[in-house]
Amino acid sequence: MSFPYFHDNRSFFQPSAFLLIGIPGLEAVHGWLSIPFCSMYTLALTGNCLILLAVRRTPSLHQPMYYFLSMLSLTDLGLTLCTLPTTLAVLWFDYRRIAFDACLIQMFFLHSFSVVESSVLLAMSFDRFVAISNPLRYASVLTNSVIGRIGMAIVTRASVSLFPVPFLLKRLNFCPEKIQLSHSFCFHADMMKRACADITVNILYGLYVVLSTGFLDSLLIALSYGLILHTVMGLASPQERIRALNTCVSHILAVLVFYIPGVGVSIIHRFGRNAPPIVHAFVAYVYLVVPPVLNPIIYSVKSKHIREAMFKLLRRKGQS
Repeated sequence: MSFPYFHDNRSFFQPSAFLLIGIPGLEAVHGWLSIPFCSMYTLALTGNCLILLAVRRTPSLHQPMYYFLSMLSLTDLGLTLCTLPTTLAVLWFDYRRIAFDACLIQMFFLHSFSVVESSVLLAMSFDRFVAISNPLRYASVLTNSVIGRIGMAIVTRASVSLFPVPFLLKRLNFCPEKIQLSHSFCFHADMMKRACADITVNILYGLYVVLSTGFLDSLLIALSYGLILHTVMGLASPQERIRALNTCVSHILAVLVFYIPGVGVSIIHRFGRNAPPIVHAFVAYVYLVVPPVLNPIIYSVKSKHIREAMFKLLRRKGQS
């Protein structure tokens, strides 16, 4: 299960594997709990794939707003596929072992996709600001090449921000008796707490990543909506104001669905040491599983164009 070796003349222990946990205290009903989890994963995969296909196959949706929505759907697919294998392995087969390096890889991609999602939501707020404040220049400002560069910048930002994290964990001396994690997937905060070493560097770097990505993005999104409201209040008629704000509702809901659970995860890991394990598990699952499920529903309900394109796609599949 694990191996010690010598490092700087001291015994250095690094586990060959961690043990995952499902829903603490509900192990006896994991089989039944797998049903709602399978349903949510199926909804997330189906909904986001439908949005991607609808945007790709509908020429009228080849616009900046829907390109950013496609980025969001791709990110939600990534988040879903990060947690799906280990979560269902625990719930279905009680297979709890995950190799140390595999845990590092899962943790890197899980947090990277979270940073990407935050960045995409920021880009979508910029899209809404340009569309409302300067609609005549909307297409000339957000060209395909500009959107492509924004997408590359988002991926680069996430990769560079998270790249040091696996190496900072790899250098730690872990406790042999603390190889059980608190979730059915690998979180950075959860892994570093299993170390029998000074984790100050890990904590500070983790805080830097949170502040320079999610916290900064949320401030800039709030600033964007402050500018949007200022622009909307300058419109002549109440009908124009309502119409302009209505184009932002889907994005606002997506922001709330992502950031509220994200804040909950940060708080529970930093200040909720005495909280029951089931609370940690519930907040983490809401943060990682619920947004990929709800985002396609939000956009299909609020966007007539997306809804019609998805229905047309489903009818075409049904006839073939």
